[in-house]
Amino acid sequence: MNEVAAAMAAFVAAHAIPAAPRMRVRLVGLLGRGPYLATYSLLSLMLMAWLVVALRRADAVELWAAAAWQWHVALLTMPIALFLLVAGLFAPNPLSLALHPGTEPGPIVAITRHPTLCGFLLWALAHIPPNGDGASVVVFGTMAVFAALGMPLLDAKARRHMGRARWEALARTTSVVPFAALLGGRAPRGRLTGLILPAAAAGGLYAWFLVQGHALLIGPDPLAALRAFG
Repeated sequence: MNEVAAAMAAFVAAHAIPAAPRMRVRLVGLLGRGPYLATYSLLSLMLMAWLVVALRRADAVELWAAAAWQWHVALLTMPIALFLLVAGLFAPNPLSLALHPGTEPGPIVAITRHPTLCGFLLWALAHIPPNGDGASVVVFGTMAVFAALGMPLLDAKARRHMGRARWEALARTTSVVPFAALLGGRAPRGRLTGLILPAAAAGGLYAWFLVQGHALLIGPDPLAALRAFG
């Protein structure tokens, strides 16, 4: 657990420290926006890889035994999580976390204004039921809290950066809770056609992870786990 705690602390620090406005401005000024984003992304991937390795090395302290329905929770939730992550990262979104903030939000914002964080939150929550060991619960639980707390913090950051009037005008057409603005008639439905490509990309990525990727990169094979209950 010591290595898990160290990897978790490093991951949280790497995302919390640059989020401070002054620190981010200094880093972007020093490196340039492109190199900063590339370095930040590479560091995030390296720390995530360390966290995965640390989890696999940790002593198993079983809190509950996984059942078939718990694996189904992850299998049914992950396509939605991947869709939100793919669409959220690659679409412009001045209201939240994206690779290209832009000045106008992309079509994914009609579903939620924090698609990347919502996807990350769903990913973390979906992995708790089938992973009933202490280390996994701590890691995925911390990730879920981290993602949830990031939403109001990003709202405050966008409000400061854009100005209250501009932020409120854009925020009225979206919502934090996925689909709430669409169901309430506040989000434009016509832009949803722009989500076909990210949905297809997320579907292909999910299929690869299900058949090969998860076992190759992470370790556990979700399909093998389901067959074990058959």
